[in-house]
Amino acid sequence: MSKKNISFEENLQNLEKIVADLESGKISLDDSIKKYEEGVKVFKSCKVMLSRAEKKIQILSDTLEEEDFE
Repeated sequence: MSKKNISFEENLQNLEKIVADLESGKISLDDSIKKYEEGVKVFKSCKVMLSRAEKKIQILSDTLEEEDFE
């Protein structure tokens, strides 16, 4: 997987594909471990993206609340 900017939706699709591959039972143990490791990386990337989005939303919400009092 390259380091290019991948959207949350693309990461989620990749994660769904990895899970489907793992659940299929049609890949070897070694390949399953590699897929699992890849899935962990994709999951962490999704988690970071969600955390950043949550922080942005919190900042926007705080800004709106401050404006309500002016």
